[in-house]
Amino acid sequence: MPQTAPAPDQTTLDLESLTADVVALAVKAGATDAEAVVREGDEFSVNVRMGEVETLKESGSRGLGLRVFLGTRSASTSTSDLTVDGIRQLVEGAMALAKVTEEDPCTALPETAEFGAIPGDLHLYYDDVYSLSGPERIEWARRAEAAALAADPRITNSDGGSFDAATGRKVMANSRGFVGGYRTSYAGVSAAPLAMDVNGAMQRDGWWSGARRLADLDSPESIGQEAARRTLRRLGARKVPTQRVPIVFAPEVARSLIGSVFEAASGDSIWRHASFLAGKLGNQIATPTLTIVDDNAMLLPTGAGGFGSSPFDGEGLPSLRTAVVENGVLCNYLLNTYSARKLGMKSTHNASRGLAGTPGIGCGNLYLEPGTLTPDQIIGDVSAGLYVTSLMGFGVNVVTGDYSRGATGLWIENGQLTHAVEEVTIAGNLAEMLLNITAIGNDLVFRGSVASPTLRIDGMTIAGA
Repeated sequence: MPQTAPAPDQTTLDLESLTADVVALAVKAGATDAEAVVREGDEFSVNVRMGEVETLKESGSRGLGLRVFLGTRSASTSTSDLTVDGIRQLVEGAMALAKVTEEDPCTALPETAEFGAIPGDLHLYYDDVYSLSGPERIEWARRAEAAALAADPRITNSDGGSFDAATGRKVMANSRGFVGGYRTSYAGVSAAPLAMDVNGAMQRDGWWSGARRLADLDSPESIGQEAARRTLRRLGARKVPTQRVPIVFAPEVARSLIGSVFEAASGDSIWRHASFLAGKLGNQIATPTLTIVDDNAMLLPTGAGGFGSSPFDGEGLPSLRTAVVENGVLCNYLLNTYSARKLGMKSTHNASRGLAGTPGIGCGNLYLEPGTLTPDQIIGDVSAGLYVTSLMGFGVNVVTGDYSRGATGLWIENGQLTHAVEEVTIAGNLAEMLLNITAIGNDLVFRGSVASPTLRIDGMTIAGA
């Protein structure tokens, strides 16, 4: 019976007491307010190529971040040295920096009454990610790659199969009485085969599964088989002529559109007037069938916590569910405390926090609510168009809404997927694209913290041959 991989010891330090003590030291040193964050975690990653281990990584880390306030001045520092001397240097460094920073009346902790965490278990941590031994984890990666290689003789090479496992813990405390913490876990398996057509042209694609717990992962064999199917359908890819046709976005690429909406609705973009959504709150910005939600505490259908779930945000405010767009109307910007003060609004509890620096703005579980049509029904209603399965580049300008990205996919002819398409660019404007969504699929699946079902958007331009 193989031994299981031991769970790292993440409890040798009382992290709640540590963060509270660091805050107390900062206040004693003269800070009017202080906030400390400790993160620790471990990571295992293996990549197997053609059956042989190519890379293997096991690592652990622990770090402490401190943010101090001197009235309307603030500064932050971080360290991985948690000795008495290391913490003393951390506090002294933060205080010295705060004394030379510019004053900003919007820089301050949230009000005391706002702090808190949602009650109950969000099911973010499962120790079954350690239920496989090291050799068994490597074997999962081998099985995923082997299934892809065995699927078809045209698959002759591979970028590998992989298996990942990780856990983490975060604890936060501040001088206004908040102390909170939680643990997370993750496991993933993937495969990326290469196929060759009769002319010797190579194509690559892949597939993956990720979950909070090992029990929710798809089998390595199913991952390898799906990766093979996606690779084989790219053989014989060619350009198509430049034209305006409907574009159908597969879920794995449609989610990037939702991510662009998040960036445009982020409070930092809004108060800087660097977004095409600035000044549009309460306006119809999308088709009435479109609703986008950010839920920082949702559970997945499996019962595990969402990939973006947490009991509190990066400033210690309890997680919320926020409708960003509802029935096509822009209902909310996504705000942390700083951007909310800049805009004269209230935080939507979307602060994100690393160890160093000031809190940014992040999403929880951001998703577009599903419709009623199957992907086949959406594709079947297109006489000529492009089914996009992969995007390249970062050609999205949230200031103007201009959108232009390299794309590969499958050509739709008379409602059927015909041949593979590559080396084309799809272009439009996000403001118009949101209004021109003509079909929303029923196939919403969370493979990360941002998710979307299949989308059809009319009126876009394909730049090709």
